[in-house]
Amino acid sequence: MGPCKAVTQSFEVASAFHTADCSVLAEGSVPPAGGDHYGSWAAFQSYGFPIPHGYLIHCMEHGAVVFYYNCPDGCAAEVAEVQAWFDTLPEDPLCTGTGALRRVVLTPDPNLDVRWAISSWGQTLRADCFDPEAFGSFYQAHYGNGPEELCNSGVEFSGPPCQ
Repeated sequence: MGPCKAVTQSFEVASAFHTADCSVLAEGSVPPAGGDHYGSWAAFQSYGFPIPHGYLIHCMEHGAVVFYYNCPDGCAAEVAEVQAWFDTLPEDPLCTGTGALRRVVLTPDPNLDVRWAISSWGQTLRADCFDPEAFGSFYQAHYGNGPEELCNSGVEFSGPPCQ
């Protein structure tokens, strides 16, 4: 299980319909691992504010891996560690010319019931801390596994959407 008690889980994605941006969605797994989602997706980047799951699920449909954290007392050093780790990941040839280097999103999630999590289409990993080995293995196994292999520009939010 490792130092962070990382647990992975697989999920059957029953449907993947597009809904109106910012509409209420039925929640499945925490964090989400697919399902109905918004017609738009978030740009592949790091955010300092929560991004609604409907945008993130659409990112995963395009093969993205999404990283979440919930640190009520703050965790700037951990977030910086994860960002530095991101910066070492190989660039994705599908993303050439899109402004993104790879299909990855980092976002806080105040509803997450663990400190760190990662998800891709049909898969999640939940952990008490960021474990580069466990998260790296998950990333390698699940990056680019969405039903639509795209790296097009998404919406670059400058503040929390859907408020």
